[in-house]
Amino acid sequence: MFLSVTGHITEHDGDEDEGRRGQGRRPGGLRAAGLALAAVLALGGAGAGWIYWQLDDNIHSVDINSALGDDRPAKPTPSATASAPPSEALNILVLGSDSRSGAENQALGGGESTGARSDTAMVVHLDAGRTAATVVSIPRDTLVTRPSCPLESEGRSAEAQGVMFNSAYSVGGPVCAVKTVESMTGVRMDHYVEIDFAGFARLVDALGGVTVTTEEDIDDEDSHLTLPAGTHHLDGEQALGLARTRHGIGDGSDLGRIGLQQQLVKAILERIASTSLLSDPTRLYEVADAVTGSLTTDTGLDSLTELVGLGESLRDLPADAVETVTMPVVTAPSDPNRVVADEPEAGALWERLR
Repeated sequence: MFLSVTGHITEHDGDEDEGRRGQGRRPGGLRAAGLALAAVLALGGAGAGWIYWQLDDNIHSVDINSALGDDRPAKPTPSATASAPPSEALNILVLGSDSRSGAENQALGGGESTGARSDTAMVVHLDAGRTAATVVSIPRDTLVTRPSCPLESEGRSAEAQGVMFNSAYSVGGPVCAVKTVESMTGVRMDHYVEIDFAGFARLVDALGGVTVTTEEDIDDEDSHLTLPAGTHHLDGEQALGLARTRHGIGDGSDLGRIGLQQQLVKAILERIASTSLLSDPTRLYEVADAVTGSLTTDTGLDSLTELVGLGESLRDLPADAVETVTMPVVTAPSDPNRVVADEPEAGALWERLR
């Protein structure tokens, strides 16, 4: 899950309504990731050129702009004071993918099936001047109208009504995920960032694990995680299990999983803050390698220089200026196990970002 670089860390108190609309204020992980990448280059010394090439070569990209063309929301007109980057506002779609490709992902996924799902989705909005940020989670169980999308092979998918939000990624990959988000929100996505779950586990292991406290027992066969209530220090595989858990807690809905993911991201950011990465070049490189090695981005963020630049642009973003929310939803009339956008609140949220 690419929770580790989004700073999406609203704490979840177990109340369903609060989980849907709750919000918190914490530092953003995009800043931490960008500065960590910059630091590993600075510490590279004579080997900085090789380190740059290695980390830069790790990153995969998709040309989303070419695939979607002009059939998408217009870019907002910059304000009179927004003369140059990083002054312009940015919207970034961040996905965590349950990829089944590759032996490592198959082992962590518990099977040999192909394809991938997007079980984590967030829209990260960075205000002009980088003075504030808003992170909006979209529950994967939200029923939406999935627009016709260009397919990765050839042709287009058909429009589909009343389907789960995460089906867009399954059908058409990053391009269809971006197309669906733009269609349902009216907000243009300037960038796309995705991390697979093997990379998430490697990141936690590179940090030496993370400590979390669970308020109830967790026993989820699907995520292969069993934890009694209490405080635990988790390795990468266990942390991934926690991020994927939904059936072993609460009412088994995706809203409960979002709460666990938010708690986990908080733990990761606290681990980054408390670990002396700058005094441990080996671990710092392992963290940077884990981050870049599991990234897929749009072509506008597919180099180490661009990622570091984005992270450094957030250097002075105040911690209390990062707002995290979950898109307002209600139980779907057609299926008690699914949700739909709660209007007019959801529409007002996207209008505010526009």
